[in-house]
Order: sequence, then C-alpha cells, then structure tokens
Amino acid sequence: MENKNFDVIITGGSYSGLSAGMSLGRSLRNVLIIDNGKPCNRQTPHSHNFVTHDGKTPSEIAQLAKKDVEKYNTVQFYNGTVVKTQKTTEGFEIETSSGEKFNAKKLILASGVKDIMPDIPGFAECWGISVIHCPYCHGYEVKNEVTGILSNGDMAYEFSKLIFNLTKNLTLFTNGKAALTEEQLEKLKQNKIILDEDEIESIQHTNGSIQKIIFKNGKEIPLQALYAKIPFEQNLNVSDDLGCELTEQGFIKVDMMQKTTVPGVFACGDNVTMMRSVANAVAQGNFAGAVVNKELSDEEF
Repeated sequence: MENKNFDVIITGGSYSGLSAGMSLGRSLRNVLIIDNGKPCNRQTPHSHNFVTHDGKTPSEIAQLAKKDVEKYNTVQFYNGTVVKTQKTTEGFEIETSSGEKFNAKKLILASGVKDIMPDIPGFAECWGISVIHCPYCHGYEVKNEVTGILSNGDMAYEFSKLIFNLTKNLTLFTNGKAALTEEQLEKLKQNKIILDEDEIESIQHTNGSIQKIIFKNGKEIPLQALYAKIPFEQNLNVSDDLGCELTEQGFIKVDMMQKTTVPGVFACGDNVTMMRSVANAVAQGNFAGAVVNKELSDEEF
C-alpha cells in the first residue's frame, strides 16, 4: 500500500469498524480500516435482533456491510493484525504484524475482545452455537427449552432473571460452591430454578450442538442450551501502548461521544460495552465516525 498517511485509522473491520468507516468515507475523510478477518462471532450460525438482517449469518451481514463501504474510494482496507499503537507528534502510528506502519490524525479502536474459554472440554466447540452469551441475540430461538446458566455470584443471579423470562425449565450451574446470598438463593428456589454446584467435567455435543453436561462425579444432565458469562481480554493492548483507561470490567472507558481517555482516540463496539450485539456495534460505529469527522472539521476550520 503506497499511502501511509490517513485522516483516520480504524482498527477492526467488523460491524462497528465498517459503520464508522462509512460515516467517515461519506464525509470525504481519508480512512484506513485494518482487519484480520477473525471476528469473535465467526462460529455463530445466525445473528438476530437486528432489523433488516434478522436471521442472517454474521459473516453475511459483515460481507454486505463491507460491500457497502467499498463503494467509497475514500476508504481503504488492509488485511492484517495490529500489534502496536503509539502516539506521535502528528497523531498516531499503527504497526501491523508484517511490520508495516501507518499514520493517522485520529484513531478509532473497533478491534473487539477475545473471549477466554474455560478449561471445559466441548465448551469452545459449542460457543456461539448452543453455548450462548446473549438472550437478546439467541434467546428466542431456544425459548422454553431445557436450559442452563453457567455463572456464579451476582452476575448469575441477575442473568437468571433474564433467562427465566424465556424458559421455566432452568438450572443454574455454578461449577463449584455457589457464591450467592441467602436472599438470592431463596428467590431462585421460589421461582423453581434448580441450583447445581457440582463441578463440570465436560460438555458433550454434536457439531457444537450441546447434548448434555457431564460432571466430575459422573452425573449427566441433558441440555439444549447453555448461557454462559466468561471473562475476556482486549484484542489490543491499548492501556499500555496508548494509555487508554479501562473500566473495572475490562472495557475501554469512553464517554457519551465514544471518546477514550486519550485525546484523538475513540472506541466503539464490543471493546467498550457488555451489550455485545451487531445492532449496537453498528450504532456505536456510526456515531463514532460522525464525532471524529466533527472533531477534524473543528480543527481544520
């Protein structure tokens, strides 16, 4: 790629990154989107709760979005992985795994997060298929099914409220001693939500479709869906490289304008919110692109 200098570089070319790119491209900004083609939902068979695209595969939605953005010659694409981001006197320098470096006045972080899978055989293979994270994205498709929740503590209790609305055949698996209050335990009991504290050995499945949970004590429980809240980490080490502040939950801290704590750096999508959905990522990216364009316009006028 001959051009190394851009108005804006967007790290991540999934839903939020493409949406931001369209806002900026239509504003005649010189934009580079860097993406490695490995979104966190690449294993998910269908995406829901996004009007006009409900039920399509995540990859189909992304391909259609990229095709739309490619219409604007102000936006360029680079297939690669960002390994380093740093501030310069003129803005920011981005380095990829191949050693190429690009510069920009503004930076939009749309690189998402990396889910950290628990050490449970079968879990990763089912992730996004029958082991799911979001009742809004997948809940309707498994409504009234034999369902489990893999979580513990306050998060497990709050999650139980949401899933109880979708199915009454519900078991909370804490994978060890439950860390819930007596009041929370009583509420689960009142709503006939089964609590299972046994440790999980593995998940038996067929091509990612969960069949049963197998426990270390030899017990087996058939299931059709399992909700899980698992830890994650940022795909980019922005806290060390750029000095972006993270929240207690590990998200990039942004204000209502999608601005991070570092001037000139914006963030949108899964890396800033627990509301991980295609619709939300598109909305945040669209807004972030508009805000960045406004900031550039103010500085240039």
